Amino acid sequence: MAGISTHVLDTDRGRPAAGVRIDFSVLDGETWRLVKSVVTNADGRTDAPILPASEARTGQYELVFHVGDYFRQRPGTDEADIFIDDPVVRFAIFDAKQHFHVPMLCAPASFTTYRGS
Repeated sequence: MAGISTHVLDTDRGRPAAGVRIDFSVLDGETWRLVKSVVTNADGRTDAPILPASEARTGQYELVFHVGDYFRQRPGTDEADIFIDDPVVRFAIFDAKQHFHVPMLCAPASFTTYRGS
């Protein structure tokens, strides 16, 4: 399995983050070009891979997780609690045959990501 996938977890509440918009871009020369925007489902995942295996190529990629909007809409979170609103994760694919899973673990004041499996 190749391509790019992700999921978003609300670590402040200990559950998936549904309704988070994720913008997926590719570096085209010196400019980031938006490829598509997707929204997480009830399980905090996208309904399909961000980048299907059949479209995987070497290159530079960017995911923007719009978690600020998610936290603003979540009951019990004040605007003053939101320190990090839209984390950007940039990464490179050097072997398009490999799978790249990029999880986002977030809270109003922090986020963590890593290369998952």
